[in-house]
Amino acid sequence: MSTSDTFAIAAHLHVLLRRKSGRVTDTEWMATNGDYAREIVRFAREKAVDEANAELRPWADKLEAAIPEMEKPRTKTLFEAAAEALRNSTGERNRYVGRLR
Repeated sequence: MSTSDTFAIAAHLHVLLRRKSGRVTDTEWMATNGDYAREIVRFAREKAVDEANAELRPWADKLEAAIPEMEKPRTKTLFEAAAEALRNSTGERNRYVGRLR
């Protein structure tokens, strides 16, 4: 499951929870934090039973299925790797500034 799929699930569940229960959630956190996602799944299932909102159940299941993917270690993007390389090399670059003549 891709990151965009997980965000789409989180966004849909966010809208459903807002409409059905008045609960406001954080979509980005829901799509990236396994603990928060598990709590939203628990809450959505509880509301599905308590308030007979059958529409919540399949979206809670989809979010639960996405949790293992969001908890995998993330690889660095090219931008992050380049920024880290620049941060690590600034000391070296400054060392040579005095020698350039």
